[in-house]
Amino acid sequence: MWTRDAGCAPFPLTWYEALDAVTEFNCRTLYGYDDWRLPNRRELFSLVSHDRINPALPAGHPFINVFEGYYWSSTTCNRLPMQAWYVHLGGARVFKGMKHGSYLVWPVRTADQGSRLSGTGQRHCYTADGRPTDCRGTGQDGDTRTGIPWPNPRFEVRQMTVVDHLTGLIWDVVADLAGRPLSWEAALQAVSTANAQQRHGHSDWRLPGVRELESLCDMATHAPALPQAHPFVQVRSFYWSASTSRYDPRYAWALYLEDGAVGVGYKPLAEFFVWAVSKRRLGTNG
Repeated sequence: MWTRDAGCAPFPLTWYEALDAVTEFNCRTLYGYDDWRLPNRRELFSLVSHDRINPALPAGHPFINVFEGYYWSSTTCNRLPMQAWYVHLGGARVFKGMKHGSYLVWPVRTADQGSRLSGTGQRHCYTADGRPTDCRGTGQDGDTRTGIPWPNPRFEVRQMTVVDHLTGLIWDVVADLAGRPLSWEAALQAVSTANAQQRHGHSDWRLPGVRELESLCDMATHAPALPQAHPFVQVRSFYWSASTSRYDPRYAWALYLEDGAVGVGYKPLAEFFVWAVSKRRLGTNG
């Protein structure tokens, strides 16, 4: 449950000021509630539409005072804990910034029916200089840990494919289809070739959407930002998605897996790898 007003904190704040602002909202029972919090990265990312820009929100959304810029999440960058993740609501990019930077605040609370999103995996909290600290009462992602718990085990290897029981997606166990970086058009062709050749006995491979790629990320890890017990091999740092940028169709959305950033790549350049996912999808555990 979000505040309808995306500008209820009317000016940019540092990350720690943003956490304090949400505490203040609760002290004065903003809109009748005292359990607001700074959204985690996955919650904030769930708002965006990659089919829209300025703002990157679904058509007909009910929100007011949406700033077409950066909004803080409660999630710290695992590799660089003096930085935290933000989402750009002008174009839907997910990146990290220094916590002393100033971005906007959009509070959220968990509705009575509970969350429909998975957690980020983050389990620790940090001081202003990036040192681990006690999470209790901080309001950081490692404190609130909201979202659907991950199934255990999350991944199941079935011959040369991997079932993700969190999302139901079926991935190639080899996270580098072509063995080298490709342009975006070549990536699409590589998937077509894999289907023609019945890769691993299947002919239903495709290039994943950007949300599907992001769903693999674990914010408690880095290099790669995947769950520590993942079974994948030949994991690379940069991956194409099937999603084209609305800002400029010469670019496509990409996952930067060292940290889990969501950005774009220039389609003609052979700089990103291909991780195939199946068109089939199993039922999930949540």
